[in-house]
Amino acid sequence: MNYSFHISYIVAKKGSSRRWMHEHLSDEFVKKAQKEGYRSRAVYKLLEIIEKNKIIHKGDIVLDLGAAPGGWSQVAAKCVGVKGRVIASDILPIEEINDVLFLQGDFTEQSVYDDLLELTGQSKVNVVLSDMAPNMSGQLSVDQPKSMHLADLAIEMAIKTLDLNGSFIVKVFQGEGFDAYVKTARELFKKVSVIKPKASRPRSKEVYLLASQLK
Repeated sequence: MNYSFHISYIVAKKGSSRRWMHEHLSDEFVKKAQKEGYRSRAVYKLLEIIEKNKIIHKGDIVLDLGAAPGGWSQVAAKCVGVKGRVIASDILPIEEINDVLFLQGDFTEQSVYDDLLELTGQSKVNVVLSDMAPNMSGQLSVDQPKSMHLADLAIEMAIKTLDLNGSFIVKVFQGEGFDAYVKTARELFKKVSVIKPKASRPRSKEVYLLASQLK
């Protein structure tokens, strides 16, 4: 082993971690989330999309995929009110959220996928949300296919559960497979747009695809 290289790598990694922590703690959306009682800064990505596109209404049924730590479910629960319903799922546990039904499990496993479908029952869903992302390795050739696979599963779920006038919001990373994914969405939905919310960090390749009204 080249020990000098190994030590340099560790030092660089620690330096990068310190920079990330400093940036995170000084982030305006992190501070805002803490002040307003939300579990993550990601809620402001969803709130911007909701406010600009007038989706998620009182009484709606919302399916939240990749829900941990629960920020998007918090927003959805507030939007749908007591007459609505929020069904959330993640491989990680989340602290209980009032009026949110949570299923813990690996969405990529067929049994969990089927259980989630069963929870929606006979009712069609008004909105499907997916902020899912794989554990990033830092290797683009590994991470991008994994993220696209999750996006594929999410759109498949949306097709099976959405009301004809329903909406689908999914996080997608720009890169290999992205253009084909957008093309597929346009073939399935009447309205499709790609959005970069203000709360999404500029250097990140993440964007959100909003698709509405199944064909």
